[in-house]
Amino acid sequence: MKESMFLPWTEKYRPKTLNEVIGHKDVVEVLREFVKTKNMPNMLFAGPPGVGKTTCAIAMAHELFGENLDGNFLELNASDERGIDVVRGKIKDFARTLSMSDVPFKIIFLDEADALTPEAQHALRRTMELYSNVTRFILSCNYSSKIIEPIQSRTTVFRFSPLKKEDVFSMIKRIEEKEGLTIDEDAYEALFYTSEGDMRKAINALQGCSMRSNHITKELVYKTTSRAEPEKVRKMMQLAIDGKFHDARKLLDDLFIWHGMSGEDILLQMYKEIDNLSIEERAKIIIIDKIGEYNFRLVEGANERLQLEALLAQFLLVKNKGLR
Repeated sequence: MKESMFLPWTEKYRPKTLNEVIGHKDVVEVLREFVKTKNMPNMLFAGPPGVGKTTCAIAMAHELFGENLDGNFLELNASDERGIDVVRGKIKDFARTLSMSDVPFKIIFLDEADALTPEAQHALRRTMELYSNVTRFILSCNYSSKIIEPIQSRTTVFRFSPLKKEDVFSMIKRIEEKEGLTIDEDAYEALFYTSEGDMRKAINALQGCSMRSNHITKELVYKTTSRAEPEKVRKMMQLAIDGKFHDARKLLDDLFIWHGMSGEDILLQMYKEIDNLSIEERAKIIIIDKIGEYNFRLVEGANERLQLEALLAQFLLVKNKGLR
């Protein structure tokens, strides 16, 4: 059997070249120029998880070094080793040696760099300065604000946004054809809804669904991802606003018991459905404020069931205040 058969689909279908990268066309075009000229600055990739930061870095390295990738490309995850010792040890030892390929520099890719301690980041800044003639750095992070200013000023910042619906659909279609699946049209929508532009999350959900059936339906997607159908969440909220608290409470119990959802998961789905409620804009603002308040209560350790039932009761007060 091929080794790729045992890989998770997120690795099995990871693009190997920049031409295979889905989305972020502007970023990919710039990276192609770097490959073409065999010259590049230090770079900082910032954006939410699962949108292609690591994929772009590795694909560019593959195109630059080809068969000489080993020995010229070092990938580290700062979540595993986040202290100053890793900067003074592994990173410095690799950065100081010369490239053994026709590319005049080597690349160090530091994933999740925002997990590095401030002390480690200051040590990294100095290393970037000392070995800039033989080594380039690519840092990726979810929050660029957690990267110290001296490092940001020494890098070209590329900001990655969540992937668009057509980008996620393109990858799902590719997997559907190669894995012999049948995916319903509304299942495509469900996969995008649950992934929120995170390609890794969409592919993992699809692989989980395929373990149960080769025919992927909307219901199967929501069941596999432990999410409720948006219509059910919206109905629960609308019932509470319309004063039908008992019926809304039954639907809330259904989300807790049969869907196995946590209180925070339910709150996040409620937040996403606010725009689809048939109420005035001012009432939506009040509901957003209430959801934020009750989310804070859950984070502080309050009882999930009590807090969410209290939140539904607040929805009724929105109507009684004459905001509808």
